[in-house]
Amino acid sequence: MKERSWFGLHPSIWKIASTHIVVDAYTNIYAPLLPLLIPHLNLSLKAAGTLAMCFQMANSVSQLGFGTLADRWRPRALVIAGPLLTVIALSFVGWAGSPLMLGLVLVLGGLGGAAFHPPAAALVYKLADHRKGLAMSAHLSGGSLGFAAAPVLFAPFIAYMGLGWSPLIMIPGLLALSWTLRQVPPMQRPEAHERSTWATLAPAAVPLTLLYFTIVLRTATTYGFMTFAPTLLTRQGLTIGEASSAVSLYLFASGIGGLIGGPLSDRVGPRRIIVWSLVAAVPFMAMAPRLPPAGFTAMLAIGGLLLQSTLPISVTFAQTFTTGGAATVSSLMMGFAWGMGSLAVPLIGAGADRFGIERTLTALAFVPLLAAALAWGLPRGTGQGALPIDDRPIL
Repeated sequence: MKERSWFGLHPSIWKIASTHIVVDAYTNIYAPLLPLLIPHLNLSLKAAGTLAMCFQMANSVSQLGFGTLADRWRPRALVIAGPLLTVIALSFVGWAGSPLMLGLVLVLGGLGGAAFHPPAAALVYKLADHRKGLAMSAHLSGGSLGFAAAPVLFAPFIAYMGLGWSPLIMIPGLLALSWTLRQVPPMQRPEAHERSTWATLAPAAVPLTLLYFTIVLRTATTYGFMTFAPTLLTRQGLTIGEASSAVSLYLFASGIGGLIGGPLSDRVGPRRIIVWSLVAAVPFMAMAPRLPPAGFTAMLAIGGLLLQSTLPISVTFAQTFTTGGAATVSSLMMGFAWGMGSLAVPLIGAGADRFGIERTLTALAFVPLLAAALAWGLPRGTGQGALPIDDRPIL
């Protein structure tokens, strides 16, 4: 298709990114509500972290299965059904009367997000032509911006109305999806040579493994700060609304980082951006927990911008290592890696229970240095896709 729209990208990329905004907004409902859910359900920080891990396992690790399914079955069905399940299920988070019920709500909502992400990212990559870094930045940053908006959109309303009113928040989500899902283009079933098998990924095992564990370590840092920042800030005297706004600023800055990182990788190469962004984020993340709320928020925002500038680069870079299984590769570098990173959250929570949130987050801030060391071993180059662009009609 020769049709192009904003910034030279295919119009369907923006349509998919709009759906991504909605999906990721609802997947960030849990952490901002922890100051309400912890006393309501008598949760310890370790239990709160374990529930966060359960959600991320459903939302992230299961993407590997959905990615394989998308490479072999009907990806458009997953792109449509996933967002609907996420919005409906997670809107009932306030009705959970026990940790077990809360876990069930989180897992159902997480599975919806997992169904959406791999086929959506694969379609964006296919439609991106030669501007893959920019296209993936637009798509993933859309999700990041929706994620950032969630604390401001949902937490103040539920804090004011009460947890029992949480199902009402599904209304704006369903209204938005009634428009965005109609804009999702038809998607062809993958040809045989595009379907993923582990044999097709084996030649790229070394760079995929290095990149995978780079993402795992980055994700552990991101989720640790995101999960426990609201609790830290409320203990420092902020209201739930103020703490949610601070976390939203951090996540918004992270989304801006993604928008910047993708186009830069198109120019100077993904490996260089990944390594130096991870290193540069460390001092800001390390200073944040020791500062009062205003300083914490500012340092965390800068650190988040640098840390998450690597997000779209990682996905597009991984696609250049193989010639098939686009959705599977996307699920490995997004959901499966993110889910493995989320396994650290209960450990971070246990550390916070024992040593305090400030000390634990300060130590966590140095983890990106390990990620940068792994990324140093990735192939050099521009990262312009080895995966050929399919000229068959998509729409």
